[in-house]
Amino acid sequence: MSLEQQMKTGKVYIEYGHSAPEDKAYEKVIEEQRKRGKELVFDYNHTRPSDYKKKQELLQEILGSMGEEIWIESPVAFSYGCNTYLGHHVYANYNLVVVDDGEVHIGNHVMFAPNVTISSTGHPLAPDLRRKGAQFSLPVHIGDDVWIGANTAIMPGVTIGNNVVIGAGSVVTHDIPDNVVAYGTPCRVIREITEQDREFYKKDMPLNEDWDR
Repeated sequence: MSLEQQMKTGKVYIEYGHSAPEDKAYEKVIEEQRKRGKELVFDYNHTRPSDYKKKQELLQEILGSMGEEIWIESPVAFSYGCNTYLGHHVYANYNLVVVDDGEVHIGNHVMFAPNVTISSTGHPLAPDLRRKGAQFSLPVHIGDDVWIGANTAIMPGVTIGNNVVIGAGSVVTHDIPDNVVAYGTPCRVIREITEQDREFYKKDMPLNEDWDR
């Protein structure tokens, strides 16, 4: 199996030191992708917040694809950038980290609080394998209308459903279904989101009628 196939099918791989011509060529491809992505992210993080046009242009170069109304606070970090795909109306607060050696798919109307890490990549538990640079990549999927709380870590291969709230400080190691509040280490479903959540924005705190006026 080629290096590219290993990376894209969740197998264990190393990024360098291959002998096959096909793999040597792909090593150069991913090395260039990483370098280009990091240079563009550097420029993005050092562009003034008021220069909205330039920041949007840079994001379009960094990401695999992006929809409308995207804002990512600086600083942000990507391993590649080109393996991350955003829908419409995505907001990320400070210090978003995306380890996108594998693909990361983020839906519409998604919000990230500060210090969120999304990692599509992990390493084997056996230390002798890690010494050789072994790793694996599994895609991460985040649905529509999701709010990820501060200091959350999302692990390789996880799918988070639609209309989900992930509480602050969570470590998401398994899939989370639609329409729930989930939090903890490891993250687990606490309850469903119900009609009562339209009436109370926080426990015992009713929604004021003039909130959208």
